Amino acid sequence: MSLMDALTYIGLVVIFPGFVFTALIGMASSWIDRKVSARLQWRVGPPWYQPIADIVKLMCKETVVVEGSARFTFLSAPFIGFAAVVLVSTIIWMASIQPETGFVGDLIVVLYLLYIPSLAMIVGGSASRNPFAALGASREMKLMLAYELSFLIAVFTLVVNNGGIISLGGMVAYQQANGPMLGQGLSSIIAFIVALIYVPAKLGIGPFDIAEAECELIAGPYTEYSGAPLAAFRITKAMLLCALPVLLVTLFATSAWTPWAILWYVLILVFIILIRNTNPRLRIDQALRFFWGPVLILSLVGIVLAAVGL
Repeated sequence: MSLMDALTYIGLVVIFPGFVFTALIGMASSWIDRKVSARLQWRVGPPWYQPIADIVKLMCKETVVVEGSARFTFLSAPFIGFAAVVLVSTIIWMASIQPETGFVGDLIVVLYLLYIPSLAMIVGGSASRNPFAALGASREMKLMLAYELSFLIAVFTLVVNNGGIISLGGMVAYQQANGPMLGQGLSSIIAFIVALIYVPAKLGIGPFDIAEAECELIAGPYTEYSGAPLAAFRITKAMLLCALPVLLVTLFATSAWTPWAILWYVLILVFIILIRNTNPRLRIDQALRFFWGPVLILSLVGIVLAAVGL
């Protein structure tokens, strides 16, 4: 590999379309979420630069490590989750911008990498030696085991519908030739509904903010975090707020790099904001019953319909 090629790859991951581009969109989306939520509650809400100011402030703070905690695990977990989201963002964006640059199985790689931010929160909270953090990590683990299965079934419903393509670039090319997956049968519509429910649960926002539950657990797995590690968690969550809707647009609406993709992204963001502001936080047992019951059954119905060609 030449020096120019190396610099190109670094630019793709660090600047565009990887870290910087995704982080800016994610922080802008988080500001819109906070602003709209504030207006619904008759508050003014934060200024447009508040998400960036929060990150800068945390980066300037001291990092405190609890005595007796697993220091290396505690400090490394946030940055491992952050690195995974950067890779996910780069793969998804490149599949939309240049479908031919994808590789066979990159969809499976993305699904695996999406586990890592949740696992980082679980491992980091468990390593902090704080009972509130450990309880929050336990809740996140149970919730993750519940919502991930339904989402996997929804994704592989699309794979059945498109004839076995497991490449994001291949799925984009297939939709460009045959139309959006969302318009290709009842099974794809059901898969989209399941995937849409998955997004707020993966982001850990209301009504699925069970792991943090500020009024119960202070901040859940984040309780003992401060400084740069907490900033890494915040950036990771902001980037997921961009990456997950973009993944849905790529899977169901042809490509995330079209003028229509902006409308799709806005609609998904509106859905997230509405769900957050119109539903109280669920208990962990309620969330588990919801995902292991109606959502799982719906996803199974979708993949069965896909298998019979509907």
